[in-house]
Amino acid sequence: MDRVKDLASKKAAVIFTKSSCCMCHSIKSLFYELGASPAIHELDREASGREMEWALRGLGCNPSVPAVFIGGRFIGSAKDVISYHVDGSLKQMLIDAKAIWF
Repeated sequence: MDRVKDLASKKAAVIFTKSSCCMCHSIKSLFYELGASPAIHELDREASGREMEWALRGLGCNPSVPAVFIGGRFIGSAKDVISYHVDGSLKQMLIDAKAIWF
């Protein structure tokens, strides 16, 4: 849990993913299209990925990926991020966290 929280707080936008997950790819693409450059942690390629996946589940991530953090705060999974994008608040969250500038 500490490793996840530490990684989540190191950049303005952080996404925990798996390389084979299509929703993870979509969320990463959305962030890039918005001008953000998030830190990406692919759990299936990390030595402690399994433990981090369990820690994410402990935070309420179900499914465990994608798990998105903005400004060190857990925002949610793909469904949540898409909802924030549709209502316009995702971009403002990224601006407030200084992940993008406008």
